[in-house]
Amino acid sequence: MKFKFAHNNINVLDLNKSIKFYEEALGLIETRRIEPEDGRFIIVYLGDKETAHLLELTWLSDWDHPYDLGDNEFHLAFVTDDYESAYKKHKEMGCICFENPGMGIYFINDPDGYWLEIIPAK
Repeated sequence: MKFKFAHNNINVLDLNKSIKFYEEALGLIETRRIEPEDGRFIIVYLGDKETAHLLELTWLSDWDHPYDLGDNEFHLAFVTDDYESAYKKHKEMGCICFENPGMGIYFINDPDGYWLEIIPAK
């Protein structure tokens, strides 16, 4: 029996704002969308054009307040081939929330407060 990663899901308060952030900050693009006729939710899958792994953004029509992320100890990590340019872009966007120069990494916040780790290619 084998398993492989398919996607990670996060719930978002403002779907359009989140899609725009992930496109601008990380170059992710929408690969598919699920919208039931009753409008209770929308699911959007974002991909990086490099791997099969997807980020699933779920918007719920009856949710009207920020998500409680607890201690927010979980995160997604992204490897970049141009760490300096990525850092500059994220600094300009004002989304860097934590830096660890000793480890050579930093984290950005998405619009809902989820942490995303940025790692240089080795």
